[in-house]
Amino acid sequence: MKLAICGGTGFIGSHLSEYWAKQGHEVIIVTRKASDHHPESIKYVTWDDLNSNPHPLESLDAIVNLAGESLNQRWTKDTKSKIRQSRLDSVHRLGDILDRLTNKPKVVVQSSAVGIYGTSRKDTYNEYSEVASIDFLSDVCVQWENAALQRFNNTRLVLVRTGVVLGSKGAYPLMQLPYKLGVGGPIGDGEQWVSWIHMNDMVKLIDYAVRTPDISGPVNATSPHPVANRDFGKTIGRVLHRPHWFPVPSFMLKTMLGEMSILILEGQKAVPDKAQECGFQFDYPRLDDAIRQLKNS
Repeated sequence: MKLAICGGTGFIGSHLSEYWAKQGHEVIIVTRKASDHHPESIKYVTWDDLNSNPHPLESLDAIVNLAGESLNQRWTKDTKSKIRQSRLDSVHRLGDILDRLTNKPKVVVQSSAVGIYGTSRKDTYNEYSEVASIDFLSDVCVQWENAALQRFNNTRLVLVRTGVVLGSKGAYPLMQLPYKLGVGGPIGDGEQWVSWIHMNDMVKLIDYAVRTPDISGPVNATSPHPVANRDFGKTIGRVLHRPHWFPVPSFMLKTMLGEMSILILEGQKAVPDKAQECGFQFDYPRLDDAIRQLKNS
């Protein structure tokens, strides 16, 4: 297959490009600045190159758009604007390029997030749940998805709503660090939900969505077994043989992180009903196995 990834040098994109390259596919990474050091099996092209000549993206089997400013920084007014605008800009920029193609991609896989559901301690959200702009993250995600629905309306579109992705980089190393230091414990009251997915399943799910014509619209990229923060921490401690005892007060995180603390102190219970209805099988559906694999990798 001929496949392209916008944001292919990032946390998820780098794993996805490696996975597809190993399968022998033609992989194109769309990035802001091309690297001189990359595998020969992967082609790099810049956004500016494509603005001048979109031909490299002709006749794609799929294009995956993962581009966007990181959420993992203090949410100042300026930063929040960059987070929102970078996501919208990537959609419209890609839409402008695809509009000029003679043979458009068979499917567009657009990144989104489970933050679109807002936060709740009691509700469970699947792909058929209603969404609304009730806080910063949900508002960004609603605008993000609406832009994709507008710009990619002439092909199959999959909106991958991602939870916390567990891998050797990203959030997980920071989440396990207190336990390695012997001071792990619940964050806040520990009752907030963590909707998570192992990186291997994240990559496989995107690949499955590309290969499965019946999948379109929102897809929750989360394990079928979300857990409360308290249980998430207990699992890390159990697998790493470290204590789970030292609570982190909410006010401390709010002081340190500001509004961004909502990523840790609040959450939502999102489940992947659509993926399972379409036959997707998780390699790591349960947290114990996911943490154990990361420990041994």
